[in-house]
Amino acid sequence: MVAGSMKHLVEVEPAKEAAGGAPSAGPTYRCAAADNGASPPALPGLDSCWDIFRLSVEKYPDNNMLGRREIVDGKAGSYTWLTYKQVYDTVLKVGAAIRSCGVAKGGRCGIYGANSPEWVISMQACNALGIYCVPLYDTLGAGAVEFVLCHAEVQIAFVEEKKIGEMVKTFPNATKYLKTIVSFGKVDLGHKEKVEQNGLSIYSWEEFLQLGGEEKFELPPKEKDGICTIMYTSGTTGDPKGVLISNKSIVTIVSAIYEFLSNSNEQLHEDDVYISYLPLAHIFDRVLEEVFIHHGASIGFWRGDVKLLVEDIGELKPTIFCAVPRVLGRIYGGLQDKITAGGFLKKTLFNVAYKYKLGNMLKGSKHEEAAAVFDKLVFTKVKWGLGGRVRLIISGGAPLSRHVEEYLRVVTCSHVLQAYGLTETCGSFISLPNNMSMLGTVGPPLPHVEVRLESVPEMGYDAVSSETPRGEICIKGDTLFLGYYKREDLTNEVLVDGWFHTGDIGEWQFDGSMKIIDRKKNIFKLSQGEYVAVENIENIFGQTPGVDSIWVYGNSFESSLVTVVNPNKQALEHWAQTNGVTGDFATICEDPKVKEFILRELTKTGKENKLLYPILRIFGERDRVRWVAEASEDVAEPFLQGFPEVVSSSPLEDLPSDFVEGSYVTPVTFKRGDLYARGYLIDWWRYKYPTRSIDDLVDFLVRDYCDDLRLFPDSYVRIVRGS
Repeated sequence: MVAGSMKHLVEVEPAKEAAGGAPSAGPTYRCAAADNGASPPALPGLDSCWDIFRLSVEKYPDNNMLGRREIVDGKAGSYTWLTYKQVYDTVLKVGAAIRSCGVAKGGRCGIYGANSPEWVISMQACNALGIYCVPLYDTLGAGAVEFVLCHAEVQIAFVEEKKIGEMVKTFPNATKYLKTIVSFGKVDLGHKEKVEQNGLSIYSWEEFLQLGGEEKFELPPKEKDGICTIMYTSGTTGDPKGVLISNKSIVTIVSAIYEFLSNSNEQLHEDDVYISYLPLAHIFDRVLEEVFIHHGASIGFWRGDVKLLVEDIGELKPTIFCAVPRVLGRIYGGLQDKITAGGFLKKTLFNVAYKYKLGNMLKGSKHEEAAAVFDKLVFTKVKWGLGGRVRLIISGGAPLSRHVEEYLRVVTCSHVLQAYGLTETCGSFISLPNNMSMLGTVGPPLPHVEVRLESVPEMGYDAVSSETPRGEICIKGDTLFLGYYKREDLTNEVLVDGWFHTGDIGEWQFDGSMKIIDRKKNIFKLSQGEYVAVENIENIFGQTPGVDSIWVYGNSFESSLVTVVNPNKQALEHWAQTNGVTGDFATICEDPKVKEFILRELTKTGKENKLLYPILRIFGERDRVRWVAEASEDVAEPFLQGFPEVVSSSPLEDLPSDFVEGSYVTPVTFKRGDLYARGYLIDWWRYKYPTRSIDDLVDFLVRDYCDDLRLFPDSYVRIVRGS
């Protein structure tokens, strides 16, 4: 990589060589578009999450803040709104009621349920009183809820009405600390009886609002370095970890996003509208809603049913749409299906419009100028599918497939940005609007975030490479968490000298954007010695249309992986109906035709993501090699370019008679389309470099032609050489 070419970065510290058992680390960078400060400029009075809300109430008291659809005679009507001032008054009532229950500054308050106005009001009441907000995913079962309640020592919990039954299942263990439950709605008499039998109090939302009376009280001071939230991770590899997030972290990331949007000429305004459906228990949505509140904008809530989300979007007409890749993948799949079903003329017109607009965008045209006529004639229908006003789509939570990102940038008539961050960092990277060179990347760091790569020698990643720096992404700055609650040992594992080690492997691009290419953790060998990174497999195949989720498992005692696929009920039932498969959902899932269909879809996803390369095996010890190509013409053809100097008709000629197959396995995937799997690489190597051994060829391939050492079973390119 040419020095100085990373225009979106500014170097603040030089690279460090390996020393004292620590690996080498690349230079430390910040965003070049920021003011280059490690912290945002201090804003008078803005020191806590409460201040974000309080200042907006003072500035935008009559703006719509929180809205939900009114249900009349079982039918959803238009959105009804609470203004910033109305929300503020309700927050103070909830705060007074919390105080009357004996929960004071430094106490713990759980919030368990789907996003709603009551969710945000409860959170703001915690912020007002300096109480640690402990959000719980509404998808959690009783076991996980019990763990969080007990581990965080939650004293009071606000609970969605239909989740109270799950809360009751945590008794009696959770009652060691938990003393009060507040329903977002009403309270069932059966639940009330069970709660009171365990010595707890339970209130409906309206009852709780009256509990504090009309007494005025002074809010306690909030420290900038004080904790505002204990946010628990998913716990896929053990018990959930409680991430301690400070007021400073939230205030800093909100300021960073504000600065990023201003520098990109995409400022938020008080008339912007956001649809809240991603879980507030996740840092992605929590930060975004804080940003909207900071701007005095409006937040409308979905009804909690994914089947009704599109209808809610059509009614709300948001201007900003945030999603995880799985949602965007379904939008992409749905659009593809509609285009295919639209007939030859519509499909042809769409393809012409798409290629024309994409070509202009790749040449540097802004999306709104690339094909104005086609936007009105063709793509406006896609835009109206998201309500008609969306101008910014942000993807986060997992990697977004490059082809999906490209497609949505063209057809939605919106900016599509990919963001990256962890609960522990609040947010770290985001790609830039109208910048097609950042496709497939998460862009440069946000302002006031410091980033460097750290070498991972055991995986072959070199952070100080002069060509392509790769390594574990490490982050420093005020957005970082304070540690894991009650787990100092885990904190010390990931926080070293102020640097948070993400466990993600990144690669700097020529312009200073970051590409996520691998995971440092959760990599293991199969019994034949092949490395597997199951998280990446799950991320890729989880984008398959018709698949809600996928779980991949393997261990070092087996030679292959197994996977469990959770299909999308609506999509699968539709397919079954059109393909003569009958029965209830469970019966459909057991049908061999359905399993074949899912497998075909997974295979298609693998091909689209370039996981299904021709299989290439090189067996050998020193210069003893056999080349075996297993590739169809259509798959292999793209690899033809780059090797014109073929001097022999057979790769098996002139092999030593004592050829022995090697046993050492290194799986790889090629990063450039210039290796022709059906060609004659060995002959080319001997012609090009007659004095060099085949071991040199293998090293050459691994060093210069491989993206990573991840393995995708039965769908990969691999090199096998003598040990």
